[in-house]
Amino acid sequence: MHDRTAAPSPPPATVNRAASAVPRRLRRYLTLDDFEPQARRMLPKFLYGYISGGAETDAARTDNRKAFDEYGFVPRVLNDVSGRDQSTMLFGKSYAAPFGIPPMGSSALCAYRGDIVLTRAAAAANIPMILSASSLITLEDVRANNQDAWYQAYLAGIDARIEPLVDRVAAAGYDTFVVTADVPVPPNRENNIRNGFQVPLAITPRVFWDTITHPDWLLNTWARTVFNHGMPHFENMDAKQGPPVLSKNLMRNIGSRDQLAWKHVELIRKRWKGKLVVKGLISPEDARLAREHGCDGVMVSNHGGRQLDYTVSALRTLPEIAAQKGGMTVMMDGGVRRGTDVIKALALGADFVWVGRPFLYAAVVAGEAGVARAISLLYDEIDRDLALLGIRSPSEITPDLVRKF
Repeated sequence: MHDRTAAPSPPPATVNRAASAVPRRLRRYLTLDDFEPQARRMLPKFLYGYISGGAETDAARTDNRKAFDEYGFVPRVLNDVSGRDQSTMLFGKSYAAPFGIPPMGSSALCAYRGDIVLTRAAAAANIPMILSASSLITLEDVRANNQDAWYQAYLAGIDARIEPLVDRVAAAGYDTFVVTADVPVPPNRENNIRNGFQVPLAITPRVFWDTITHPDWLLNTWARTVFNHGMPHFENMDAKQGPPVLSKNLMRNIGSRDQLAWKHVELIRKRWKGKLVVKGLISPEDARLAREHGCDGVMVSNHGGRQLDYTVSALRTLPEIAAQKGGMTVMMDGGVRRGTDVIKALALGADFVWVGRPFLYAAVVAGEAGVARAISLLYDEIDRDLALLGIRSPSEITPDLVRKF
């Protein structure tokens, strides 16, 4: 079993700082949801749609929020709730809070040096961050900025491509390898087609107009990136640098994912000495298979509703998966926007929770300072919620604190 609570220690100042220390321009952001409208204004429509949208009718994405709304709290009162502490143990390391930043592809296309911004803010706040394989900054550079960063892979089911990548990640010093399991084929994201987003990127007349009418992004993200670092490439899909974002060879490089199978997880387990996590499963049966194949943890997730539409929220199967986890760590993501969401997920069996889109929106709005503000908002919400529930730490969160409406 994994204890969510570490020895009490004061949280980093960047997480629990006074309101007076918050930059004036960020004080109007009071919740994670407050960053999205401003990010929407700043980003070209094709990029905002890429981040915000789901697959087909968005039913899976919508269910991620709906599932949280179906639970309420049963608080306890007249308990001494002073000395609250969110410290959480995850794979033997103590973090300041029970949430972290999951992998988000092309972050540096949306916010300047997005992966660096996210990983530096996570390191400063002492929460974990996972680098996406579809990032535009090398995994070595990200690791240099955060020695606790994890790596997440999108794998073709080809041994000759998997083994060198695993070796590269190990050589860079990463200690946690995350295999994303729910992307055998590209999803049907109709919103991307309507907004002009495609892979590889193509500068159509619509996209050209979209970019020049969003000068903040054009100058401060795209032009700044190209001027300072050259044309962005997909850096971490394989053992070697991948194609540039405008390359027509990109689809060939990301093919053969439909061949990925549990035998490849077994292959990685034999080669990888660190912690191994499978991300993107919803079925309790798949969680059992992950345990049997030697995984240290699973991330219960429907990929933010971005893969198979009408896939149920992670929250709906989380209790079943937690019940048979054995020695694995069970984590979840999808739809988390408030401290109350984090606590509901922990009450239903999660050991840890990941929060995606809001932190990327915060990076778009204000870089590292924006992400730091978002982290502190969520941290403060959880602190308040623990007190109002009559408890002092994540280890005291139990299923009897929630009821389904």
